[in-house]
Amino acid sequence: MGLEERMSPGESRVVAGGPVVIRVESGESFWKAAIRWGLLAALAFSVLLNLILMVASVSTESSDLHVQEAFRSGSRTSSNRIAVISVSGTIMPPFTERWLKQIEKASEDDSVKGILLAIDSPGGFVADSHQMYHELQKLRKSKPVYVAMKRLAASGGYYIAMGIGPEGKIFVEPTTWTGSIGVIIPRYNATELAEKIGVTVEPLTTGPLKDTLNPFRQMSERERGVWDAVMKDSFDRFIGVIQENRSTLDEQQTRDLATGQIYTAGQALENGMVDAEGYEEDALKALTDKLGLSDYKVVEYSSPPTFADLFLTSRAEARASFAQQLMDAATPRALYYCSWNPWVPASAGH
Repeated sequence: MGLEERMSPGESRVVAGGPVVIRVESGESFWKAAIRWGLLAALAFSVLLNLILMVASVSTESSDLHVQEAFRSGSRTSSNRIAVISVSGTIMPPFTERWLKQIEKASEDDSVKGILLAIDSPGGFVADSHQMYHELQKLRKSKPVYVAMKRLAASGGYYIAMGIGPEGKIFVEPTTWTGSIGVIIPRYNATELAEKIGVTVEPLTTGPLKDTLNPFRQMSERERGVWDAVMKDSFDRFIGVIQENRSTLDEQQTRDLATGQIYTAGQALENGMVDAEGYEEDALKALTDKLGLSDYKVVEYSSPPTFADLFLTSRAEARASFAQQLMDAATPRALYYCSWNPWVPASAGH
């Protein structure tokens, strides 16, 4: 009777005498097994990732609109509340919608007697700034709104402060910068670079103004006239908003200040752009004195990060591919923004 023995791959053995039958069986090496399990793990991770993104995309919109409250100061048991809305960072989607929801909540909550708008922003998109201004104008007709400017409340940050109306008060910290009244439309001139590397950009268009702001060619006088009219419209609206809400400034004074210049707290006070020097607590005291409240609770509103924000760091980063950045940079946008380069937005914390 023959003797059959199993040998492992790579093993050698000396056999003496008698006929020998050799059976070759393929074994799985360590590396082949590791690769196989690695591929399975990658597949499982891919499936899990797609499920997470699918759930996030479904839940993002409803989560964005959720507003949380946190106790800040005063009496925890008081039925009279002061709501603090903090506008921090660039005024742009998706943060605009969250701040608008906070304004709406303060408007609808009967226990909220007054609102403090804490601004730390270089401004942002013209449309977003005006949306917030518009909603604050509606809010201040039913409840007083005061402003506490922090490190920077410039351009669109100053624009939304006008939403509190002439009866509201604006407080600035000693180191606050504000102003930068004006409009900017980003444009880059890369004509010399294109010539050096031998690139000619010739988009096919249906009209001479369709590719206006193209950075690879010089602007025509006609194009400059078109964009001057666009900026004048936004600029005049900015001037008008200040006129309607700052009784300390007439039109000529406002236009004299509207050079795009940044003003210190002292300069802003001297020029009638703001009302008083002080911190958030000073603004809160002035607001509660106006309301005649000795017993109150201060709560701060916030919009928590969405599931997608937590997973992808932020929605802005989630779409910030190189191609997307190029597309965004090429899109004409008018901004009330305190920077020549608004494509690097300031972070928004609420």
